[in-house]
Formats: sequence, structure tokens, C-alpha cells
Amino acid sequence: MQLIGMLDSPYVRRVAICLKLLGIEFEHHAISVFSGFDRFKALNPVVKAPTLVLDDDQILMDSSLILEYAVGISPTGRLLLPTQGTKRLRALQLNGLALAACEKTVQIVYEQQLRPQEKQHQPWLDRIQGQLLAAYAELEKQLPQAAIPHLMGSAEVSVAVAWSFTQHMLPGQISADQHPAVAAFSANAEKHPVFLSTPLV
Repeated sequence: MQLIGMLDSPYVRRVAICLKLLGIEFEHHAISVFSGFDRFKALNPVVKAPTLVLDDDQILMDSSLILEYAVGISPTGRLLLPTQGTKRLRALQLNGLALAACEKTVQIVYEQQLRPQEKQHQPWLDRIQGQLLAAYAELEKQLPQAAIPHLMGSAEVSVAVAWSFTQHMLPGQISADQHPAVAAFSANAEKHPVFLSTPLV
């Protein structure tokens, strides 16, 4: 099994960390959708990261769909989400907010770094930045100020990965002082062995 994509993508890193938590062995191939476009296209014509190439050469893409599949083949039988009730709802809400934060960070990066300055549309950029701020404000309200649990799931991974990604790509735009719970949660998660073995950079 091969995971294709760069770890500076929060979606690729999210999958890599969760696969390790599930005890699933895989090879990671750090191929960029930009500089390695043709090489990536040979593996997946859609050129979408992350891509999971199965042992029979079938492919899966989209981090959430990959993780849904991965839970079903985990040799440990471990789950990434609670199965029912308020705990499941909370985990789904945290996942949704974290993935929204990743999406809006990516949109800002693309707008600022890939689009020529004269073609950037400030009202659109302001809207995306407002959405990014709203996602982290909601995470700050919903995330308990607690150390990372020993047995984390996809929600905890998603929150920590999202925060680290935004801080790396958009330094100074989202203040840690205004989001102490999220910042502390992510800092604790980054000390976990699976995070340390799957660095952002």
C-alpha cells in the first residue's frame, strides 16, 4: 500500500498519522501535485493528494474516504471515531471545523502565492479569511483545554494538523494568544510519537 502526496498537505499528513494509529503499514511517496505533476498523474490521472494506491493497484482519494476505508482493514480493530451519541457528534463537529480550516488556509495560500498580484480579488480573500477565523473561533469554543488523550482519533489528529498547517503557511494570521486551547492542544499532539515520525516539514 502506498500513500502518495507531500506531508506539507494537511490532508496527506492527516491520513499518514491516522494510518499509523490504525497499525496499517504503508509506503509514503512524497510526490508534489505541482513539481511532480506528471509523475503523480501516472499514478492517479486526477492528480489529487492524498492518493492511496492499494496492493492490487486500485486507488482511493480524499482523506476522509481513505480513512473510512482504512478503519475497515485495520489489523488492530481500532476505530477513529466514537460509534454513537454525543461523543460521535462532537468528533464529527471537530473534524468538520478542522477540515474547513485546512480548506480555507489552502484557498488563501493559492490566492496569494499562485495568482498574480494584479488578479487577486480582495473581497474574495477577505471572505475566505473571515471563514478561516470563524472556523478557529468555533474550534476554540468546542475544544476542551486538556492534554492530548493517549488514544486519539481522527478528530484530534485533524485539529492538531490543521493548526500546525495554518501556522506554518500563514504565520501571524491566526493568533495563538486568541486561541490558547487550540494552540496548546496542537502543541501537545505534536509531541506524540506518530506526529514526531510524520513531520510537517
